[in-house]
Amino acid sequence: MPVEADARTLADLEPEVERLLARHLRQTKEWHPHALVPWSRGQDFAPDYEWSPEEANLTPEARSALFVNVLTEENLPYYFRDSERLFGREGAWGEWVRRWTAEEGRHGRVIYDYLSVTRALDPVALERARMAQVQCGQVPQPPSLLEGLAYVTLQELATRIAHFNTGRHIDDPAGKAIMRRVAFDENLHFLFYRDVMSAAVEIDPSSAVVAIANQVKSFAMPGVGITDFDAHSRIIAEAGIYDLAIHHDQILQPVVLRDWNLPGLTELSSIAEVARDGLMKMIDRIGRVGQRLAERYAEARESLRRNAALVR
Repeated sequence: MPVEADARTLADLEPEVERLLARHLRQTKEWHPHALVPWSRGQDFAPDYEWSPEEANLTPEARSALFVNVLTEENLPYYFRDSERLFGREGAWGEWVRRWTAEEGRHGRVIYDYLSVTRALDPVALERARMAQVQCGQVPQPPSLLEGLAYVTLQELATRIAHFNTGRHIDDPAGKAIMRRVAFDENLHFLFYRDVMSAAVEIDPSSAVVAIANQVKSFAMPGVGITDFDAHSRIIAEAGIYDLAIHHDQILQPVVLRDWNLPGLTELSSIAEVARDGLMKMIDRIGRVGQRLAERYAEARESLRRNAALVR
């Protein structure tokens, strides 16, 4: 989409952004990272300290999820850069970008502090990975406003689901509370973007459909550049924290098909009709593949559970 078209769409959507920002500020709740971190469990690290997994009562899948989650949040400077590039610095759009950035800044901070205090992850490996991740500066860069809105809608919901499901794999009440608190914020961010994109679908359905189709086709969870990202992603998927079935059942179907009502849109351009047809087939294919993988992961988890019971 040309820059001029983006500018027109930004202006057209400005009243809705202003309304949704006001709604967001009414719904959000003030909270403080320091109040959620269990500081009394902390202790100094000796100069010759070497971390061991036995120090934290966490499963490997919980550790992988926390590792990916916190490093994704730590990449905030680059997400801010791209949000400002897409949405601008002025008016309600700029106010939203700055508010969103301020809220997201708490997420990486509270998770990182929790991991350090509880020694849930190797602090040396974590800090080295954080340095590598932030230095590489890689984030998805949607090419237009509408593709950006489509992407952040899917991404915020995916992040909310991943954070919440990570909390379900943590027995520690403090860790569970932190992940739920962060997931609550992410859900409000998702609702904002979903509803802005809904307004965009009403204003220019053909362009919106093409943008949504492009982003569904290329969507990937944030994490490009994270150390051992592919290995951690596989562990996260196998544990059912975030996998293709979840992506289909909890994101694509409820948001793309129901909330944005892509199957019911009328008077689309020929290009948009082709994009929608391909998107519908793609979503169906993702659902089938995701279900097969989910069944395979569930069988593997059940086999591990039975083997563990036999050992005991």
